[in-house]
Amino acid sequence: MKIVDTKKELFLIRFAALGSGSRGNAMAVQSAQTTVLIDCGFGPRELTRRLGRLGLAIDDVDAILITHEHSDHIGGAAACTRRFGVPLFMTHGTHVAGLAGAEDLKVTRIDSHTSFAIGDFEVQPFPVPHDAREPAQFTLSDGKCRFGMLTDIGTSTPHVVEMLSMCDALVLECNHDAEMLARGNYPHALKQRISGRFGHLENSASAQLLAQLDTARLQHVVAAHLSEQNNSADLVRHALASVMKCDPSWIGVADQDEGSDWRMID
Repeated sequence: MKIVDTKKELFLIRFAALGSGSRGNAMAVQSAQTTVLIDCGFGPRELTRRLGRLGLAIDDVDAILITHEHSDHIGGAAACTRRFGVPLFMTHGTHVAGLAGAEDLKVTRIDSHTSFAIGDFEVQPFPVPHDAREPAQFTLSDGKCRFGMLTDIGTSTPHVVEMLSMCDALVLECNHDAEMLARGNYPHALKQRISGRFGHLENSASAQLLAQLDTARLQHVVAAHLSEQNNSADLVRHALASVMKCDPSWIGVADQDEGSDWRMID
């Protein structure tokens, strides 16, 4: 493991999106000596470029956690681990559904209810309702700060609320605005899938979930996985700000093309 930031005393954990949306997802979470990616929806060249925007190199990455087998989350994982040797962590179902036949890859299968360590981090997976084989989302903790990630979920559960309470930072799916989706030009079947209980959270459902959490320690809320056709950053910010009782500008939004800048947890 490397010390990847000479000013590490200024933060305990920091995080940033490399990109977030239906065309590719990856989230970097970094402690003083450990860097983890959550999802790898970009190929080697694009991943390297996006890491560079954050001042990272692929050699800084210690592991890649995969949430599920949909291509915008796993599409670049096989090529990246073959080229760079970064180990992959995912559930049995995700491995079978997403990387069938790729026996040469360095994959650690995880249980979605059992925590494990990667460097500085204790990683706690948790299962979510989504139309994938065995999807999981994650919290990461260095023993002092706790980061929570939740994208690609159709409806919340009590276990999800328990897992995401008392986080210091939260990345939360706000996929679509219900009215925009209903009025849009997607085929009816696709609209039903997106809005179904195994699809994606719409803005008001994300706000309702946020309202159920214990947010006493929350320093950052970043909305993620916004639909480029059926949502807007302004709608998302106002929906979440109404729960947090904050100015909408305090709510971060991860973009498909630019991702997000580093946010520090202290």
